[in-house]
Amino acid sequence: MTLFNAFRYDGKRVLVVGGASGMGRAAAELLLDAGAEVVVMDFADITLAGVKAIHVNLADKASIDTAVDTCGGRIDALFSCAGVADGTPGIEKINFIGHRHMIDRLLAHDMLPRGSAIGFISSAAGLGWEANLGELKELLDTPDFESAVEWVAAHGKADYLSMKQAICAYVAREAFPMLKRGIRINAICPGPTDTPLAQANADLWLGFGADYRGETGVEASTPLEQAYPLVFLCSDAAKAINGITMISDAGYISSGITGSYPPATDVANFLLFRF
Repeated sequence: MTLFNAFRYDGKRVLVVGGASGMGRAAAELLLDAGAEVVVMDFADITLAGVKAIHVNLADKASIDTAVDTCGGRIDALFSCAGVADGTPGIEKINFIGHRHMIDRLLAHDMLPRGSAIGFISSAAGLGWEANLGELKELLDTPDFESAVEWVAAHGKADYLSMKQAICAYVAREAFPMLKRGIRINAICPGPTDTPLAQANADLWLGFGADYRGETGVEASTPLEQAYPLVFLCSDAAKAINGITMISDAGYISSGITGSYPPATDVANFLLFRF
């Protein structure tokens, strides 16, 4: 045993939801290398060797329930990575409501023990959640999958921004009740990352912050570069960290807030609802 073992996952069983590609797959690969037993759930085909693969459709409550039953056992870390872009039918379920239902199901089956952790992938689109907290609380207060879907439909919130804000608000609000159960919950907010989903929306997703990256001499993140902080947040090395959304964007938003990179200031203020 060394002090650095707190960063590893030896003897731990983890679940990566959305681990077939992109940041989720990178997280699953990293977790395997860190010593974990890895279960991967996804709607897409799972080709990563060395993991238990389970099909799930996050837009379908019954599919989630079946996937959790198939998984069984203890989950020491849950990585909620699946997400889709605007225009995808069921985006509200896939990007948030389905993830929340899966967590509720895992908790109901006592599959998340004391000492476990949950890690979400949010987005810059979710950064302004505090300004909309009153409305977001209404969504978070819905008691189940169906009522959440009904709330979203009634309020016209079936979009990427709203569901990423819901993730950030959920992570912040659940910090206390989860920790009472011995569970930590956090999220990362990645900057532009070269994933298949980003490539499918390249002008918007990979074009974002391109001027900043050009001036600083950095590229869009790789999926692995985003998996590193996500896996860290669910490791024992991060035991003091709970209820946060870590911005992993190479400093773009911070540079905009402070004005050290003026072209990012209006964008940062817009995303943070600082009008």
